Amino acid sequence: MTSRPPHHTLQAAGIEAMTRRHFLGRTTCSFGAAALAGLLSEQAWSTAPAADASLLPHIAPRAKRVIYLHMAGSPPHHDMLDYKPLLNKRHGETAPADCYADRSAFVGPNEKVLGSPYAFEQVGSNGAWVSELLPHFKQIVDDVCIVRSMHTDQFNHAPAQLMLQTGHMLQGRPSMGSWLSWGLGSENDDLPSFLVLVSGGKKPSAGTAAWDSGFLPTVHTGVQCRSGGDPILAVSDPAGMDRDLRGDTIDAINQLNRMQADAFGDPEILARIQQYELAYRMQTAVPDVMDISRESPETLELYGADPGASSFANNCLLARRLSESGVRFVQLFDWGWDVHGTNPSDDLMTQLPLKCRQTDQAAAALIHDLKRRGLLEETLVIWSGEFGRTVMNERRNGSTFLGRDHHPGCFTIWMAGGGIRQGAVIGATDEWGAHVAENPVSIHDLQATMLHTLGIDHERLTYRHQGRDFRLTDVHGTVRTELLA
Repeated sequence: MTSRPPHHTLQAAGIEAMTRRHFLGRTTCSFGAAALAGLLSEQAWSTAPAADASLLPHIAPRAKRVIYLHMAGSPPHHDMLDYKPLLNKRHGETAPADCYADRSAFVGPNEKVLGSPYAFEQVGSNGAWVSELLPHFKQIVDDVCIVRSMHTDQFNHAPAQLMLQTGHMLQGRPSMGSWLSWGLGSENDDLPSFLVLVSGGKKPSAGTAAWDSGFLPTVHTGVQCRSGGDPILAVSDPAGMDRDLRGDTIDAINQLNRMQADAFGDPEILARIQQYELAYRMQTAVPDVMDISRESPETLELYGADPGASSFANNCLLARRLSESGVRFVQLFDWGWDVHGTNPSDDLMTQLPLKCRQTDQAAAALIHDLKRRGLLEETLVIWSGEFGRTVMNERRNGSTFLGRDHHPGCFTIWMAGGGIRQGAVIGATDEWGAHVAENPVSIHDLQATMLHTLGIDHERLTYRHQGRDFRLTDVHGTVRTELLA
């Protein structure tokens, strides 16, 4: 059975039916006339049952919201959270054949093993190995669950990011935030349920498809915010237009839109009405919640935030403010982690330490701040890249800089809050850090587990599209109970 979220006010079955009727009614070719008779049955149009308030949550939720920290480009696990002393012992030797992935982007055969240039230390109650690059993470290691056995089947950035965010490597599927927006809605009617913040100077390789609503109504698309200037483009009233005039204008536009919706039954017209109304309310709510200058000097120092700047630190503080204000899913993308070693801007010795300095303090501060405010227990925080990095030094075109190529066989993430085990280290890779050796966790497993913490059975949150039910986890995914408290 297709599940409908209780807050969903639009009857998808009727809307899709009216849309088909409009299309076929205006079709002059013979197939349209023939097909129309078969489609005039309401039963034929029906694609989903009506909304049922008993459907969600499916189980008792532990989390109310999600903050997802995506390190776009993918951090090298060998140099940060998956200590492999064998690499240093065998540094410079030809890498064994079984260290390679089935597919690689740039490494060729007979490349050399690259030992980590950074020291590791065992910290926390479980003695987790953590790199010297992450001094602030060491302070929160007992609050998080480190998962060292993630794996994917995608080895290039855009499809791997799409797989992680939408459950499929091709464009057109709804992102995680869109599914949660559609399924659970927002806790604040004046703010979108899904907001996106970007740092690092560029968007992820997957572009806006990483936060698109796909075939869900467009009102559930992620809204990109900025940490500098107007928080959302065009949120301010145009010159010469006061708030009352803006409201009257939107009312007039929506009256015309409702006439169009009545005539044609296009669901996107109804979504557009919702978007206009939300945008009007956001004009008051967004500038207030996005103003981090309202925070205390101590909090700004905790994050390393600078009001008015565009940075990951500012975005982490904004994520806390947005979550605290009732935003269901806050997605952060930070670009710059693609450490191939072709030059100092993408190598292990210059770029990687820079990215760690830019993100380590703020990510740890987010966990600390949520915890002290009593929000961590109901907020799921996830930190990850989209895949791992190679055992061997890439040496593309004979480069003398140190770097690692893409590697889908294994990578490390961490999670915190929202019903996740504290101070745990789950899974393990082989002695090279090339393949998962214990407790493999797939992308769809991660998604299923995330939904579970929010009270959602991933097999029941479905949407009928093009004749079949779709879900975030596609036809895969298992809730990984070993990650749960």
